Amino acid sequence: MPKASACTLRLGEHSVPTRSRGNSPFDNLLQYNKGCILLKTPDKTGRMSEEISPRINHNRKSRTKIPNLSKGWKKFFGEARTRILLWYILIISFIFIVSIPAFRLLLYTRVDARVRREQNEKMENFKALLAHGTIPYKMRGNTENREESEMDADERLMKLPSSEEELEEFFDKFLSRQLPEDDTFLISIVHGKFYKSSPRGRPKELSKDSVLMRRWAKQTQPEQGEEEISDPAIGSIIYVLEPVTINGQTLGAFVVAHTTAGEREEVVEAVTTIVQVSSAVLVVALVLAWVSSGYVLSPLRMLTATARSISESDLQKRILVRGKGEIAELATTFNEMMDRLQAAFTSQRNFINDAGHELRTPITIIRGHLELMDQDDPQEIQETLVLVFDELDRMSRFVEDLILLAKAERPDFLQLETVNVASLTEELFAKARALADRNWCLDAAAKGQIVVDRQRLTQAMMNLAQNATQYTQNTDTIGIGSVITKSKVRFWVRDTGEGIADTDQKRIFERFARAANSRRRSEGAGLGLSIVKAITEAHYGEVILRTQLRKGAMFTIVLPLEAPQK
Repeated sequence: MPKASACTLRLGEHSVPTRSRGNSPFDNLLQYNKGCILLKTPDKTGRMSEEISPRINHNRKSRTKIPNLSKGWKKFFGEARTRILLWYILIISFIFIVSIPAFRLLLYTRVDARVRREQNEKMENFKALLAHGTIPYKMRGNTENREESEMDADERLMKLPSSEEELEEFFDKFLSRQLPEDDTFLISIVHGKFYKSSPRGRPKELSKDSVLMRRWAKQTQPEQGEEEISDPAIGSIIYVLEPVTINGQTLGAFVVAHTTAGEREEVVEAVTTIVQVSSAVLVVALVLAWVSSGYVLSPLRMLTATARSISESDLQKRILVRGKGEIAELATTFNEMMDRLQAAFTSQRNFINDAGHELRTPITIIRGHLELMDQDDPQEIQETLVLVFDELDRMSRFVEDLILLAKAERPDFLQLETVNVASLTEELFAKARALADRNWCLDAAAKGQIVVDRQRLTQAMMNLAQNATQYTQNTDTIGIGSVITKSKVRFWVRDTGEGIADTDQKRIFERFARAANSRRRSEGAGLGLSIVKAITEAHYGEVILRTQLRKGAMFTIVLPLEAPQK
């Protein structure tokens, strides 16, 4: 058996001692695989799995990156900023796709129109020179005055040709004085054959033996048109042909021809330049659109951050409103919503605190008397029971008031019916007189019909009357009345008591609110006026308070004659 020898495998900066046992099939195999040492031994499989596990975990981590990356891209493409940019790209691309071909076609049309106009002008000059020996002044172009003046001075052009020889001399002088524009060819035909052209160099489609040239040589009538050529270097040939007829005999013809390939190449170059410039401008516009959309949508991100930072214990944060428009309106609406939520949470917290306080007091009283009650004394037991029942009744009334306020927001809170106002007013006055010994007065009883919940309205008026008895003396006057004016009905309760201070007038309709420094004759929960307000608002009405300190107060319930349709 070979002897075992010690060796060291160096990985990076670390040395790993190993044992080599020759060529045994059970040799230890050490392998470095991306930061992991894999030790493979046939008799220690547990250690092998432990050594490989870091690599497995690495693979698992790399696999989890794919869903996170996909989620990030979905979030990116789902953002309003990205969607705005994509729509902007789509709209601009559509405009480019439609406008570039239209622009190219428009340039083609204008170039063709210009070429035809110049051909017609050239032909009209030729015809005028041929007929009169001179070019009329109105037909002279600004760029050809010198050239045309020289033609007027030439005797060979002033003499009208009468034979083929004279026609050839006319063409020689005429063509020698012409400087055609690029891709324009002035061609003369004499006696049914090509004679001369300016310039002399012509494409093969305009050679003297070409099909088009032979057809022109046989033409005896004026003609203009466009001949399509398969050669892309030519494009098409736009031409104007005028036969030269003298003494009723056609001696030749004059042709102004123009190849369109050069003009159209210029159009293509212009369109290409426009596309390149527009593409660069588009890239800049997209960058500016991305930046500007981020600035415009910044209130939305601020709104999101503010909404995430808001908790039940911290409702103070608001969004800074800048400028005007939909985003500013959204920020304003969000701030208003937060104001309402904060007011609702504050009201709920105060309600819970006040309700707990109101319930804690009778419970404490009951518990204290029960703990101190002498169970062997029947009289003390009886007195304690009377006190306990009285506190339980107060708790029951308090709970019923809370339930009523909760039901006031339900659609089935009111049971509407048609009620006679005079009868209801007299009934209210009769019930109120039994509340306390005061100077009761029926001020007025309106005549007419209204649609209300009779029981709820009676409850509201009795709360007002009960409230009036709490702030008046036996010698004070309490008046009840009703009146109908236009589309409204008014019920009121007035008194000549101590009145309500200005600081208390806005808060007395809140739950558990009581007037400060008042000589109230009972310790209620402070829900009476809140119930009045809830019942009145359920009828789509309002409660109006008129008061003057030490001169009394007047509460008026104003209701519509008919309940509005929801």
